[in-house]
Amino acid sequence: MLKRSIDLLFIILSFSVAATAQNKSIVVKRTENGFKIISSGKDYFIKGMNWDYYPIGTNYTYSLWNQPEDVIKAALDYEMPLLKTMGVNTIRQYTGVPAKWVQYIYNTYGISTVLNHTFGRYGLTINGKWETNTDYSNPIVKELLLKEVKELAIQYKNTPGLLMYLLGNENNYGLFWRGAETENIPVQDRQSTKDAHHLYQLFNDAAKEMKLNDSNHPVAICNGDLMFLDIIAKECTDVDVLGINVYRGVSFGDLFDRVKREYNKPVMLTEFGADAFNMQTNTEDQEYQSKILQGNWKEIYANASGLGLAGNSIGGFTFQFSDGWWKAGQTTGLGVHDKTASWSNGGYANDYKKGVNNMNEEWFGICAKGKTNVKGVYELIPRAAYYTLKEVHKYHPYAQQHNHK
Repeated sequence: MLKRSIDLLFIILSFSVAATAQNKSIVVKRTENGFKIISSGKDYFIKGMNWDYYPIGTNYTYSLWNQPEDVIKAALDYEMPLLKTMGVNTIRQYTGVPAKWVQYIYNTYGISTVLNHTFGRYGLTINGKWETNTDYSNPIVKELLLKEVKELAIQYKNTPGLLMYLLGNENNYGLFWRGAETENIPVQDRQSTKDAHHLYQLFNDAAKEMKLNDSNHPVAICNGDLMFLDIIAKECTDVDVLGINVYRGVSFGDLFDRVKREYNKPVMLTEFGADAFNMQTNTEDQEYQSKILQGNWKEIYANASGLGLAGNSIGGFTFQFSDGWWKAGQTTGLGVHDKTASWSNGGYANDYKKGVNNMNEEWFGICAKGKTNVKGVYELIPRAAYYTLKEVHKYHPYAQQHNHK
């Protein structure tokens, strides 16, 4: 009798553990109305923000995670409440963040993380030598990247707060333009089609490798707009989500419809937004930045499952939380808020003039960046867009729909 009771208890406990593990899984579900993320059995719509941490005077070589623990905690305890108050439920951050801080952000502030591996976007060390241009057909490159993403999945798979893995950062542009600094992209040049096949084949292999080691988190790729969508549809059949960096102004145009027709995977906008500087008036333009973001989020919601349009939008990440003072010069002028525009975009009518650059990389912040204290923690000054997004994020696209059973 005692043995039976113990056996029964073991069965109950085993079921309970399995149920708990299942509840922690994140799945992408195809519904009759489109796609949704299901997290712990409930519908989840990404109200995201691209988040990083660079004090004035530093650049991409700086890492918050290499600072003393009290500095890390002070920085997070200052910035995460601002994000939470704005209604952000997910941040996009790059590899390098220790799992314990992903968990801390989630447990303390309820904000999940999409963890981004750049996948050779800015170069790799091959046979002890730094290669700026990643050759995705190189067997050594393939082996290295597949090893890295496998280790990433093993390391983070049980991390509370992890929502999804994201591979790359508009690596398709890197097949044409090989620098780290943003500039105009020759999008009509198709000479790199062969290279694109190698890239997307490797993305797909990476997604399969990661899911072999972590079946509880989706794997997305990050593409620059819809370039090579035809090749993505052919090569990336095992990728769960198409992430897209897109800057088209106030409207995304046919983006959601095209993905539905040509790829039929869920869309996560990994970057979008507007800078807060007007090149024509040579002044800050907070009002226009807010207008662009309001229009962008309206379309992101409208294309969610059950809202009547494409049904493939699962949310997005506004770019970005705070200004990047290092982006124009990369290694020079780090203490100057540079007003230099590095690329042009006709979708931003407030300051577009044909033949003149109008996109200011150092002014995309939803918050302006203020003084840094002795610990290395800086203050933030919310722009108008902060308050616009606070209202925008109050909308719940699935509010009138039943949660997934």
